[in-house]
Amino acid sequence: MENKKNAQSQSYHVLGKPTGALCNLDCAYCFYLSKQELYPGSDFRMSEEILEKYICQLLESHPGPQIPIAWQGGEPTLMGLEFYRHAVRVAEQSKQSGQEIQHSIQTNGILLNDEWAEFFGKNHYLVGISVDGPAEFHDGYRKDKGGQSSHARVISGLQFLKNHQVDYNILCTVNAVNSLHPLKVYRYFRDTLQVQYIQFIPIVERIQKNNTVGQFSVEANQWGRFLSEIFDEWVRQDVGKVFITTFEDALANWVGVPAGTCVFNPTCGLALALEHNGDLYSCDHFVEIDHLLGNIRKTPLGEMVNSESQQKFGQAKQTALPKICHECSVRFACHGECPKNRFLVTPNGEAGLNYLCEGYKYFFQHIDPPMRFMANELRNRRSPANVMTYLHQNQ
Repeated sequence: MENKKNAQSQSYHVLGKPTGALCNLDCAYCFYLSKQELYPGSDFRMSEEILEKYICQLLESHPGPQIPIAWQGGEPTLMGLEFYRHAVRVAEQSKQSGQEIQHSIQTNGILLNDEWAEFFGKNHYLVGISVDGPAEFHDGYRKDKGGQSSHARVISGLQFLKNHQVDYNILCTVNAVNSLHPLKVYRYFRDTLQVQYIQFIPIVERIQKNNTVGQFSVEANQWGRFLSEIFDEWVRQDVGKVFITTFEDALANWVGVPAGTCVFNPTCGLALALEHNGDLYSCDHFVEIDHLLGNIRKTPLGEMVNSESQQKFGQAKQTALPKICHECSVRFACHGECPKNRFLVTPNGEAGLNYLCEGYKYFFQHIDPPMRFMANELRNRRSPANVMTYLHQNQ
C-alpha cells in the first residue's frame, strides 16, 4: 500500500459507520435513518476488506501520535462483537512506533451486556451512550422498531458499563420536549445516573422545501434558555466535577485556544464519515452525493482528507458567514456553529444565518461574566473551579 504518512498535516477524525444507517431503534428525530436510501439493496455490513483498508490507511495517513478509531451508526453494535475484536487486532498489528490507538463507539446501549462491557474495558474504549433524560422524556421519541420504549434497556446497558468501569459519556439530544425541562434533565444525569461527562446536541430537523423545522426540533430561543439554566447551576456547584462539552468549548474560546468540537471553531473539514462500503463523506451531517469524496478502495483515505474539495468544504464554514455574523459580539465563541443549521436569511436578506443564532447569542452573552473569570484563572494557572467561590461571595 502506498505510504501517505504526513500527507495530512492536521489531526482528523473519522466516524466509521459499519452498519451504515441500519439501527434497532426508530427514533422519531433521527436524520441518519434516511441515508439507507443511498445504498438500495445493501446488507449494511462493513466487510473485513473495508475494515482492514480503513484502519491501515488511517494509521498511515494520520499525523498522530494519538489515532482515534471511532464507530457510530445507525447502531454499530449490530455488527456483533467479533467485528470489533478484529478491528482491535488489526489496529495493534498495523500501528507504527509511537502511535497510540484511541478506541471509541457511540451506541444506543440496547445490546450491551457483560461481554460487550468486558471487551470495552479491556481495550480502553470510550463509550458514548445516548440518553435523552428521564424515561418520560427519553421514551417520547426513542422507541424501537415495534414502537416500544427503550429507556429501561438503555439504562441497563449503562449499568453494564459501570460494572466494568468502562469510560463513558452521555449524549443527550435536546428536542421539543426535554428542552422545556433543563434542570430536570441535568439533575437526572448528575444525581440519578451520577454522570460526569455530558454532550447536549440540539435537534434541528430542517424541512428544505420551505426552510422551516419539524415538530421534534428545539426552538432557537429555548435552546439558549436550556443551556443557560443548566450553566447557572453548573457554574455555582459543579465546575471540575461535571464536564459539559458546550461549556468546555465556550471556555476554550474565551481563553483563545481551539475548541474541542468542530462546530465552535472558525473552520471545519477534519471530522469525516466513512460509510460501510468504504465511501468517505465530508461530514457526518453531509452524507449526500454532493459531498462524497470517494471510496477507500480506489483513493487512499489521507489523500481524500487532504483534497482540495475537502479543504474548500472546511474553509466555507468561515468564508460563507453572513456579514451580520462577522459583526456579532459573540462570533469568537460561536463561529456560526454548524453549517448544517445555516438555512435562515438575515434581516438584510443575506443567506446563511444559523437557525439557532438567537439561542446561542442569548447563551453566550449570558455566560460572559463567569467565563471571563474562569478564563483569567486559567491564564494565571489557577483552577477555573474558583469561580464557584467567587460567585458565592459576590451574590
